[in-house]
Amino acid sequence: MTIVDLRQLSSRQIEPLLTEEAQRWREELRWDYRASLDLIRKFVEARSLAGCAALENGEAAGYAFYVIEEHKGLLGGLYVSPRFPQMVLATKLLTSTLETLRAVPYVGRIEAQLVPFGCEFDAALARQGFRLYPRQFMLLDLARVAPNPSENGKPPNSNELSGLRLEEWSDRYFTPCARLIQLAYADHMDGEINDQYRSEEGALKFLKNIIMLPGCGQFQEHASFVLRAPHSHELVGVVLTSAVAPGVGHTTQICVMPGYQRHGLGRRLIQATIQALRARRFTALSLTVTAANERAVGLYASLGFAQIKTFTAGVWQAPEASSRSSLFA
Repeated sequence: MTIVDLRQLSSRQIEPLLTEEAQRWREELRWDYRASLDLIRKFVEARSLAGCAALENGEAAGYAFYVIEEHKGLLGGLYVSPRFPQMVLATKLLTSTLETLRAVPYVGRIEAQLVPFGCEFDAALARQGFRLYPRQFMLLDLARVAPNPSENGKPPNSNELSGLRLEEWSDRYFTPCARLIQLAYADHMDGEINDQYRSEEGALKFLKNIIMLPGCGQFQEHASFVLRAPHSHELVGVVLTSAVAPGVGHTTQICVMPGYQRHGLGRRLIQATIQALRARRFTALSLTVTAANERAVGLYASLGFAQIKTFTAGVWQAPEASSRSSLFA
């Protein structure tokens, strides 16, 4: 077995891996991952995707890739075919990728949210010094949701929300939504997992990624809502939804402003999304949630979401970066 730079391979050489990976996403998560894999294929062919691949007798058995954003590295994906010793190769790929990232002088943080197909990455990440955050992938069968008597495909009357206005997403909400995310995650565990949540600038980048790029599916404006007080452009809550396969939606973000939490607003936002998706004949809605966020997990379970897969988010910080963080905490 040989580990090589991913930029030495052509997309044709890793095509069997991409085909297998797309099938796993479809069968296990009901997610059409082909748009994301098309981007990977494009960058591999251009010899511009940073990462590595494992070769067995000249055949690509697995691959991993990463991107660098300013001060941090992001492990974008890691897949090993079940036709080979998955755990052994996954560990070697992970080790090689991390060695490369840690050698970059200005990278003080590495984030990983790797969905496992056939092998778990928890132990390998822990050995590499990552702090681990177990997460759940949950799915709601929309055919089993009891219809709302007032269901008509439109947002409910604002009187149902104690004076707050529920409105469909509009691009004019980008900046106020970024402010909402920063405030909502200021002291939240998910702000540790994704440091984009910690600043308005980072949250704005996150929003543009999930709304304008295909990695999280096709954004569904009609099933994405904001909550705001009348005569105010500041947001109290938001839920954003994309289509990740025909008839399958995925909630990419939901949060409520501190001070407004624990009043049923998160439930109402999800219900508005469910109502909008059902009106368009969607059959399922998925989301991910950090397992330690028990209140959110309980909410989704009460709405009928069932856990279909677990995965782990991991965060590594260089000792120097950790020291700097503690000084300014």
